[in-house]
This record gives sequence, structure tokens and C-alpha cells, in this order.
Amino acid sequence: MSNLKSTFAKLWQKDTRLILIALLLLAFASGYFFSGDSSSTANNHGHTSDATSSVWTCSMHPQIQQPQFGQCPICGMDLIPVSDEDDGDLGERELKLSPAAIKLAAIQVAPVERKFVATEVRMNGKVAYDETRLRDIAAYVPGRIDRLYVDFTGTTVRNGDHLADLYSPKLISAQEELLQAKKALSGLSENAAPGIRESAENTLAAVREKLRLLGLTKQQIRNIESRNAHSDRLTIYSPISGVVIKRNVSEGMYVQTGTRIYTLADLEKLWILLDAYESDLEWLRYGQSVEFSTKAYPGEVFSGIISFIDPVLNPQTRTVKVRVNITNPSGKLKPAMFVRAVVKSRLTASGKVMDPQLSGKWISPMHPEIVKDNPGDCDVCGMKLVRAETLGYTTTSEKTANTPLVIPATAPLRTGQRAVVYVASRDREGVFEYREITLGPRSGDYYVVFDGLQENELVVTHGNFKLDSDLQIRAKPSMMNPGSGSEFKELTDIPEAFKQSMQDLLANYFAIQKSLSEDALSAAASAGQRFQESLDRIEAQSLSGEAQSHWHSLQASFEKSSAEIAAAETIDAARHSFQPLSESLYELLRKFGIDSETNVYRFYCPMAFDNTGAFWIQNNDLLANPYFGASMLRCGEQTEVISNHDGHNH
Repeated sequence: MSNLKSTFAKLWQKDTRLILIALLLLAFASGYFFSGDSSSTANNHGHTSDATSSVWTCSMHPQIQQPQFGQCPICGMDLIPVSDEDDGDLGERELKLSPAAIKLAAIQVAPVERKFVATEVRMNGKVAYDETRLRDIAAYVPGRIDRLYVDFTGTTVRNGDHLADLYSPKLISAQEELLQAKKALSGLSENAAPGIRESAENTLAAVREKLRLLGLTKQQIRNIESRNAHSDRLTIYSPISGVVIKRNVSEGMYVQTGTRIYTLADLEKLWILLDAYESDLEWLRYGQSVEFSTKAYPGEVFSGIISFIDPVLNPQTRTVKVRVNITNPSGKLKPAMFVRAVVKSRLTASGKVMDPQLSGKWISPMHPEIVKDNPGDCDVCGMKLVRAETLGYTTTSEKTANTPLVIPATAPLRTGQRAVVYVASRDREGVFEYREITLGPRSGDYYVVFDGLQENELVVTHGNFKLDSDLQIRAKPSMMNPGSGSEFKELTDIPEAFKQSMQDLLANYFAIQKSLSEDALSAAASAGQRFQESLDRIEAQSLSGEAQSHWHSLQASFEKSSAEIAAAETIDAARHSFQPLSESLYELLRKFGIDSETNVYRFYCPMAFDNTGAFWIQNNDLLANPYFGASMLRCGEQTEVISNHDGHNH
């Protein structure tokens, strides 16, 4: 300060024009020292001080509350001010944010729409023989195999190729009968009675038919008659073109009537046998197009048509076999190859599949490739064609069909069997309503909504968890604390045998959770496999009524999620499958209770899956995040303690 005053005095003596400049410098310096650096605090990180907010919180971790702006000690995000809006005119499930708070929370909304959205049902399976194009070449008469022209499997043969020579005394006798019948007919005089000639002709025809039924071709029979001598050996010819997949005899072997000599397969047409989880069946229909690929030909896509959906569910895998007919003229596809298939499907609100190519068409119930504009008969089997609508398709156009109600997949907050959304009011600016809804299947980036929303309502797609955090702070119903009307209704009288058998299931689930929190993919996959095996040991036969129904619905989800974890090729894929597994396990615990002296703990990470959030369960209260692993091991919060005494939050 003394230096500035000295400078000012010198300037005053030399040039009065600089007086004003000196005064400005003095004022600046004085202001700096008296005010300090409080202005920098007010603008820290680009935020202006909010005099109306006395509490700052983290949108991801609402338990963090500080008296001034800063960063969340858990995740490092900037804190946001807690809204001080007056709640006097708001409902129990509503909150109001100021424009500034909406901007800070990065709230985004989207309208509830009616439109068709496509989903991709992914399935794994194998290439298999077309069972309708398999042919066994068997011995029609007992005898000895004198020669095999095709002496190893894998040989390609054409229709009419010779396969083997068979020596059979029975055939020699039958040929002699033919020669005698022909000789008897030719020995009749022209004056023979008509009845005698007719009888001789019938005898000759009967012997020819007998030889045909014994495996001789018409040409072989004509050759015997023209030579007027029998043949010691019968040559067996291929009735179809294909590949020899089995050779069951050797040269010199004696065979009996019906002994299989070869098995041939026509590989120009094959089957793909896929496994579909029961939760995907609503998207699948007979006659749908399927695209698939195989590791043998990376980048190449093949196609086929669903020709059969097994009416019986496999109780071990909880999957249904889906058969696809394919053509294979180039021979690229080989039986037993692994394939990955996808079906693109669109549902109407009534559950029918929208397929413009089959709308109003007639289709063969046995051969789905036969599709016609009008009723008629199948060109392959002759069966009557049926309307496509009888097979689960809608016959209306896309413009007139019962269009489903859909919302973006980021809008709902899911927890167990519940789903909640935040609806933005169109009439009251800044007002958001917490609402529970009934979700249908997920279709790509959308969820089908069965109940709880109306068309053109606005749902929050980004920032919804931040709104939920605000409701929690205000002690209002939220996703975390739904209120008395949304509690699970725990089942009663669950057999102890069932609860005991759940322990192995829980142990393997906790092993998956621990492995994912440690970024150990192989260990998680192994635990997923053990989880599948433990499902087979569940004492489900002890259940009945509502409990049995609940278990079967959960079992399907368990089977699908654990199978995906066991087969996951990346840690991210395993974590995505772990989320629905956790939701189903939570419902299992709340519905059936637990048979344990220790508690289990439910945690929530709001930042999982691009801030959509996800729950999981642990057998201890030391938070270990399975969705991020070491990168954010302690991100999340404990939301519930489930004990063996009751099913309520603690």
C-alpha cells in the first residue's frame, strides 16, 4: 500500500493528467484487500451462490447434505441445492423444482407415445439334420454283404448311385419264380382259354411286384427277364441324393431283414434348433423370419423361417425349442455348428405380432414357406392353408392395429416387481409426480406400458433419480420408500424344506456378486454355472398354490440370467445379466422369506448403467459394488436390511 501512495505522489507532481489513473489503481487495491476472495467462492465451478438454499446434496447420494456447495465425498459429483419450494399446494407424491434447480438436475422429459417398436429376441442353438430328409438304407431280405461301394462315412452320393451288393438265396428263389411265371405265360398257345391266360398274366405281375418289394428296381427286373437268368447278387441303389452319415455293416457281414446298412442325409435343407427362454415366447411366432450367424463364417448372415415352436417347456433349462427351416445349397452349414440367431418382432397392445408380409395371408400349418393370398392347399403336403391371424398375427394394417403405449427405457426406475416413473405436469411448471406403473416387455430402447400412464403425458427420462432423491429428503413416498401401499405381501406357510434348499442358491448368488465386485469374470461365470445347478436342487415339489406359481415365474428369470452370466464373454455382459438376477432374488426373499440367523443387505447404485441405477444384495453390510468393481467399489448406499423375522425395511 505504501508503494502505491508513493507512486501516486510522484505522478501528482509530474502530470495531473494521470491523477485519475492513480485514483483508480488505489481504489482497486483497497477493494482487493478489504473484500478478500469471497467472489471466487461464489462462482466456484461455475455455480452462483444460491441464497435461497441452505442445504446442498448429491443427486446420486441424497444422504450427503452439506451447508454449502462442494463435491460429493462418495462419487465426486457437484452438489446441487435442495429445493425450498413451498409444498403447501402439492400432493403427497409430488414435488416442485425451480427453473434453476431443473437445470442443475439436468431434467429431460419425453412424451408417452403409441407406436410400434421392434425388439430383437436373441437365441443360441445348433445346426441339425432335417429329420424329414433322413433315409435309412436297409436290407429287404436276409443275406451276405459281398461288396460295399461306399465304404466310409461322409461320402456324397447321388440318387441312383450303387451302394452295395447283397447275396441272398431268398432273392434267387424269387427270381426263379419270375422266370417260371414268364415261361408259363409265353408257353401258352394262341388257342388257350382266356381265363388261363389271364391267370398267367396275373401271376407274372404278382411276382414282379414281389421282387420290387424285395428291393429290386424296375430296370433290374427287366434285365432278369431279358437275360432269362437270375442274378446271384442284388445291387442296392441310393433312393436320394445326400451324404452318408452312418455305415453300419462291413463286407462279408450277414444281415437280416431290416438291418440298417447306411443312413443318408440330404444336407441341402437343414434345421436350426434354438433355445428360447419362456420370457421371450410372446415375441415369437410360427412363420417368422430368423437371421443367424456362425463363427465359421464371420460377417456372413444366413436366414430361415420358424417352422415349429415346441409346445412343452424343458423343466431343467426352462427353455423352449424353436425350429428353423433353412436351405443350404452351397453346403457351408454343417450339422452341430453353433449359431447365434435373432428374431425382430413387433407386438400390438393386444399381444399379437405385427408382420406386414403376413397380414391377411394364408399359410401352410406344416410348411411355413408356403404363403398365399387366398385359401387353398399346401403345395408340399396338401394340407389346407390357415389364416395367419390364427397363428398369432394381426390381420390389420399398422395404421389401424391396436398400437401399444410405450415409454423410453430410461424413464422407469425398476426395483423388484415394481416400476415407477416421474410425470412432469403440463399445467403446473416445475411440478413432477411420482407414479407406479405396470410395465410390459422391453423392446429395444422402449418399454411397453400396460397400465398407469396416458398417451401424451410427459415422463422424465434423465434426472429421474435426482427427483427421487429430493422426495426422500422430504420424507415422501419414493422408489426407495414406496409407502405402505406398495409393500410386498409375503407368502405364509412356506415349507422349511424349500427355505433350506434356498441356501445353496443364495450362496452362489453371493459368489457371483463378490466376483463381479472384484472384476473376476471367470469366477463369476463359474458361480453362474453353480447357480444353475443349485436350481435343480430346489425343493419346489413341496410348494403348492400361489407359492408354486410365484416360484415358477421366478425360476424362468433365474434360469435365463444365470445362463447368460455363465456364458458371458465380457464383464459388462455379466453385469447386465446380474441386474435382473438380483431383482428376481429380491422378490424371492421378500415373498418366501429366508431361513438364516444372519441378515442380508440390499444396496443401490444410482450411477449403474448410465445413471439408470441398479440394486443388488449382499450377505454383509460392507458395500462392494458389483456393477463397477474396483473403479467405484464403494459407490452406492444400503437401502434395506432383510432379516429372517420379517420382510419389512429396517
